[in-house]
Amino acid sequence: MRTKLSRLSLGITLAFVSLNTLAQQQTANAATAETKDIMPTLEVIRVVGDAAPVLLEQTGTVVVVDRKQIEQIQPLSTEDILRRIPGINIKSEEETAIVANFGMRGLSASESKSLMLEDGVPVAPGLFVGNDRYFNPRIQRVEQVEVLKGSASLRYGPSTIGGVVNYQTKTPDDGVKLSGRVGSFNMQEVSVEAGGKSASGDAFAGVVATHASSDGFMDKDYEMTDVMAKAGVIFDNNQKLGIKVSRYENDANISYRGLLLGDYQAGATYNPAPDDYFLTDRTAFDINHEWTISSQATLKTLLYWSEMSRDYWRYNVDTAASNTAGRWVYTDNLTGNNRSFNRTGIETRLNIDHNLFGMVSNSEFGLRFMQEEANDTRIRAVRSADRTGVNDRHRLDSADSVAAYAQTRIELSSRFAITPGLRVESYEQKRIVLTEDNATAKSSNTEFLPGLGLTYNLSQSAQLYGGVYRAFSPASNGVALDGLTDQKLDGERSTNFELGLRGKQGAINYEVAAFVMDFNNQVVTGNSDPNLSQSNGGKTKHHGMEFMFGYQLGGGFSIDTNATWVPESEFTTGDNQGNRLPYAPKIIANLALSYQQEKLSAALTAHHRGEQYGDASNIKDIPTDAAGGIWGGLMPSYTVLDLTAQYELADNIRLFGSVKNLTDKRYITGLRQGIYVGPERSFEIGASYSF
Repeated sequence: MRTKLSRLSLGITLAFVSLNTLAQQQTANAATAETKDIMPTLEVIRVVGDAAPVLLEQTGTVVVVDRKQIEQIQPLSTEDILRRIPGINIKSEEETAIVANFGMRGLSASESKSLMLEDGVPVAPGLFVGNDRYFNPRIQRVEQVEVLKGSASLRYGPSTIGGVVNYQTKTPDDGVKLSGRVGSFNMQEVSVEAGGKSASGDAFAGVVATHASSDGFMDKDYEMTDVMAKAGVIFDNNQKLGIKVSRYENDANISYRGLLLGDYQAGATYNPAPDDYFLTDRTAFDINHEWTISSQATLKTLLYWSEMSRDYWRYNVDTAASNTAGRWVYTDNLTGNNRSFNRTGIETRLNIDHNLFGMVSNSEFGLRFMQEEANDTRIRAVRSADRTGVNDRHRLDSADSVAAYAQTRIELSSRFAITPGLRVESYEQKRIVLTEDNATAKSSNTEFLPGLGLTYNLSQSAQLYGGVYRAFSPASNGVALDGLTDQKLDGERSTNFELGLRGKQGAINYEVAAFVMDFNNQVVTGNSDPNLSQSNGGKTKHHGMEFMFGYQLGGGFSIDTNATWVPESEFTTGDNQGNRLPYAPKIIANLALSYQQEKLSAALTAHHRGEQYGDASNIKDIPTDAAGGIWGGLMPSYTVLDLTAQYELADNIRLFGSVKNLTDKRYITGLRQGIYVGPERSFEIGASYSF
């Protein structure tokens, strides 16, 4: 295991330098400002409220999970939240979701085409240079989860075909909050949230820090440290400045390899790759600035930088010996697929309230510049060399991109509004292979993405909404420049349609939405041009519906349920024509029975995932041998029950506990080089104390 002291010290030092610097910038001229507004954000996704003017702005499906709901769920990861949201399918690899694996509205959960943000900042390591799975925000720092689908996604990009997930981080309150929990698999976690504001109320600073470790289900141990600091100040000239610094480290004993079929059927729970390690660290820095130019105009600017490394050390296998043994047999040869990513970006948004032809309107104009770099090395080593060896493949990938968008919401009446918009994404990708005499290749592309959204208030308690928009996901450097040749690939494009109805009446709230995603340019392997290996033109279609329903039963009881039905998610061209996309079940459903009475709250939840295929060939039988490559097979449906409860012992003391996978259901979460197994029944108990 690597030494963490120097990296962690750097993160903590940066955090507290920023805290001390900004906390000292106190002025007395903005004492009336609310502390919660001091840390401005880009307001990437607006929370939907009950008021009609707020609802009128939302042209697509929006789901918000707030802090109270997160605490009730008692999640170990962001996936514990996302799998409860309609339209989202999770491909879980281990219980803390160190990497991100989710698909939206029939898109494969193994190849996400959805944008992941934290406080409006892209956090997937490589939007253009790939790979977008390697970092996933820690749930301990998250205040609220916001999921946006439909035409409102036009404001963001790239990779918004399925939608947008934004993790809004915590801003610590005055004082200190300590929390901790322990659980099955020797899980131990301790967190601290500490914050304070100036006497005048115009400056604040705070920190959120977590350390967690576990032996892990199937002995997939991990040790994680996450530190995030925030600070902000309001100036007397209608301007706000906010800053966030974070440092994350995680050493995890995980691998691409799962159990072979015989051991899975026998109920085995050993780690199939006991010496493979996935080592990640990330340092990030964000600055938000907000300037209220007038009562009608606001300019928001966001500057961000991040640096992340992901070292993945995997031992080679003896395939013949593995077949004989019925489990993976490893050699002493070790490969380190080690990558680092850098991102720098600046984004600005001008929001103007105005009249257009006598109608109330709001326009927004945005501009983003971003640069990404990836350093990819492959180290060949042996067990005795302790992760040192020969770098036999060294590649440098980079991408420069610029995006611009404009949209205007026009209120044709007090009940009806339309929102036309246009987004343009232009980017250039470059690859240099240092181990091939600095051989170089470049590619460039520009995408024009129009959209139109609408809302119509049928009554005070019901609203019709919908829209159509074009979305795209760029081919990463490794595909666009495969073989150091410009593959002349356009972005993977989709034309998306949505129509929905939502409302609230008394004890009932509901929403139903139908969607169509016509994917007309998936990049596929194979090309009629003998000089190229990739081609444009693979097509898929995705048709489905989402349902949400909540009802206050009375006596402190309530019921909430949602379901996603995707009858069509299939290839329409190519060798797999007519086959269903992998990791795209027809049915996903959630049901929660909750109880809230004074200081006690509890919930019994059920999550159901329908059967799904592991690869595009749609083979049904899971292979029994140890052949390499991507595994296929039909994964059976399953239903998992969780029981959670919490009790307010005092105003500043909260006790909580959970039993997850209450019935000890054994199920398959994914296939790759073997079978990924869902966690067995586990127990957790914890407490929080504020002062």
